Amino acid sequence: MAFEGLSSRLQDITRKLRGKARITESDLKEMLREVKLALLEADVNYKIVKEFISTIEVKALGQDVLKSLTPGQQVIKIVKDELVELLGGTESKINFTPNPPTIIMLVGLQGSGKTTTAGKLANLLRKQGKKPLLVACDVYRPAAIKQLQVIGNQLNIPVYSNENSKDVVHIAKQSINIAISKMNDVIILDTAGRLHIDEELMQELKNLKSNLKPHEILLVVDSMTGQDAVNVAESFNENIGIDGVILTKLDGDTRGGAALSVKKVTGRPIKFAATGEKLNDIEVFHPERMTSRILGMGDILSVIEKAEETFDTEQALKLEEKLKKQEFDLDDYLSQLRQIKKMGSFSGLLKMIPGMNALKNVKVDDKEFEKIEAIICSMTKQEKRNTRLLNGSRRLRIAKGSGTSVQEINKFIKSFEMTQTMVKKMKNQKGGMKKMMKNFDIDSIKGMM
Repeated sequence: MAFEGLSSRLQDITRKLRGKARITESDLKEMLREVKLALLEADVNYKIVKEFISTIEVKALGQDVLKSLTPGQQVIKIVKDELVELLGGTESKINFTPNPPTIIMLVGLQGSGKTTTAGKLANLLRKQGKKPLLVACDVYRPAAIKQLQVIGNQLNIPVYSNENSKDVVHIAKQSINIAISKMNDVIILDTAGRLHIDEELMQELKNLKSNLKPHEILLVVDSMTGQDAVNVAESFNENIGIDGVILTKLDGDTRGGAALSVKKVTGRPIKFAATGEKLNDIEVFHPERMTSRILGMGDILSVIEKAEETFDTEQALKLEEKLKKQEFDLDDYLSQLRQIKKMGSFSGLLKMIPGMNALKNVKVDDKEFEKIEAIICSMTKQEKRNTRLLNGSRRLRIAKGSGTSVQEINKFIKSFEMTQTMVKKMKNQKGGMKKMMKNFDIDSIKGMM
């Protein structure tokens, strides 16, 4: 997971601070030394680390923090505020032109994930009400055009290409006419990359920039390359000028050095982060939310947004009615499970819930979703509606049909029946939800998995 090492270290440091009623200057320096080591281990640029630590020290010592009633909390707030600034301060949005189409040019080295990111970005913008057109401007890499076409077909987003031409400026200009005729208000240019930065690559991108005058030039960089990603960003910015950065493979970047360095080095914001392999695994980069995740404070706003994007309103109303009538069965459970799967990794979602990061023993294998789905799909309609029908022979049949064991069937059914009981309590008792949460046990979640 992104920032895993850094997040773990910083959470340990802040946990110690919270428990202290009094902090001395010596305590503060020891804490800053630990923060410094954590950032360096996360592959953050040394100069940035030095400046970051210096700023925190000045603020912590200069605001009578050590003499306050809650010095630990105040130091944590200073660390959080400085991390937010390091990551960009505020969300940086796409600059859409009032006279469409808006032209977005994606640039970057070969292997950074540009073509896939073009599809992800188009998909995200479509959810925001835009009508994007993908344009294949990589005429050199074998199968680059085909790859973009496949992605476009999967997303049902149009792709413009001209396989008879090697003139990328001409192709890009043609795409503007196509976009206008088809009422596409956003053009995303998937440009060619190289294995390394060279004059030929930069000249082609400069030609595209001068002829097309794109409204946004976004650099796609592989966050797993650490400081190399920052160096690439600096070089592209100096050569052609970029408006922002899209970090790919952030889910695999356990250190996070690139994300914490790129804004400070280039002066350009991180606008998006790709967080997985699926075509909907991209999100707007929110510095404050990302900082909250790193410090273990959760990111409930992102969970809500994911839920709003994913959950079907009509299905939610039907489920509400069923809950009121206490008719929640395994078909409903499966329906909700599939909705949650669309939101992404369950373990990733847990990390966004405040307090869950502190439960380090919680490990959820997302493959268990598939196992539960197989178990439910191996049941008859009557069995899904009434689990009391599940005698020994039926459970043995379901186990064989789902590729699981009778013990796993028993464990799941017991957990599901506990869920039904909780639903009834919520309906019958005043303040049922509060009482349920008061007795909340993470093992009940793990048991259902």
